[in-house]
Amino acid sequence: MRVAYVSSDPGVPVFGRKGSSVHVQAVLRELVRAGAEVHVVTTRPGDDTPDDLRGVVVHRIPVARAGSTAEREVVLRDADARVAEVLDGVAAGASLDLVYERYSLWGTAATAWARDAGVPSVLEVNAPLVDEQRTHRELVDEAAAERCARAAVGAATAVVAVSGPVAAWAADRAGEHPEKVHVLANGVDTGRIVPAVDRCGGRRDLTDSSRGRVHGRQGALHFGRDTSARRVRQDATAFTVLFVGTLKPWHGLDVLVDAFAGLHGRVPEARLLLVGDGPEREAVLARAGALGVRGAVEHAGAVSPSDVPALLHRADVAVAPYPPLDDFYFSPLKVYEYLAAGLPVVSSAVGELPGALEHGRAGVLVPPGDAAALADALVALAHDGDRRAALGARAREVAVERHDWSVVVRRALGFAGVRHPEHAGARHA
Repeated sequence: MRVAYVSSDPGVPVFGRKGSSVHVQAVLRELVRAGAEVHVVTTRPGDDTPDDLRGVVVHRIPVARAGSTAEREVVLRDADARVAEVLDGVAAGASLDLVYERYSLWGTAATAWARDAGVPSVLEVNAPLVDEQRTHRELVDEAAAERCARAAVGAATAVVAVSGPVAAWAADRAGEHPEKVHVLANGVDTGRIVPAVDRCGGRRDLTDSSRGRVHGRQGALHFGRDTSARRVRQDATAFTVLFVGTLKPWHGLDVLVDAFAGLHGRVPEARLLLVGDGPEREAVLARAGALGVRGAVEHAGAVSPSDVPALLHRADVAVAPYPPLDDFYFSPLKVYEYLAAGLPVVSSAVGELPGALEHGRAGVLVPPGDAAALADALVALAHDGDRRAALGARAREVAVERHDWSVVVRRALGFAGVRHPEHAGARHA
């Protein structure tokens, strides 16, 4: 099987550390595992290629320099036009079996090329980019961006969208065939992310609530940068709450810190581990200081994806404390990583997350923006090791059965009528 994977968005380094990069690499890895010969066509390859993806052939599309936003929109459309030339070259020696494109704001060439060449194509839509660009950045030629979206969606054999709202957005641009748009949530590599060895038996339990002690903790691994919190890392008995993600306003970090202060007041041994960086870092740490819990907060900063599994193993509970948002269309990668690690997840009941957590069977749902409810949920889990074990076990089952990347990519290819090759052996322990 020969596959061309196209990502013409310069904001997505294929071999980088961003969440979008992790997503791209996961799909590539699954195609490689399936035995495909994979060609990546991209404007931004990145410089952090994992060893298991070094066999992928990379074709870089240069992007000309631009001064203004309007000029940049033009040069990105010009860069996308070159995708067809690259695909011609890739298909010259042997035919392609699939074109898989990550939708970009100005991308139209890949699905058009596939349609004209009679090659099945999958267009993966992760966000309503026209709306995002207009609302959160700057968009000069919105009409052209809309034409690009309609052209890309219209030419694709199948369109996979990460959530219902994104699927509705894409279906509105699918012309006469909205039925080719499918909801397909993000995934996780359940072979790379596995539960900690001591999590299956519920050994991490609070045996003396008056002292707030938790037994069965692993020794802490040192990944952090903040010297003021180093004493946190040495406490092997701490009940650890984990957040992974970019430190940005829409992740509800203010609510998380407030909730953690409430937890810490009732479970003094509790610790908060923040993995990720972003513009809210100073505000988050300052808020923790103002609430008197800065010494119980560890900020690990941005880490390589390869370091994430070990950090997940340090946690007892993981959180996704999203605030109330009118347009919550995300499919957060971190939630699926939490599930794969067998962690009890406490999440805001927003968007697709209640379904992902089986409406409470595979996690705990709290009202968005409610710090008191989040604190109460964390306190309850701190005192109930059996419940943590049961939630974690079901979380792992859900991750393997529904969200492993092998399942996600197999379904995506199936929507386009392409058979996913069988794996050489079992992957899940």
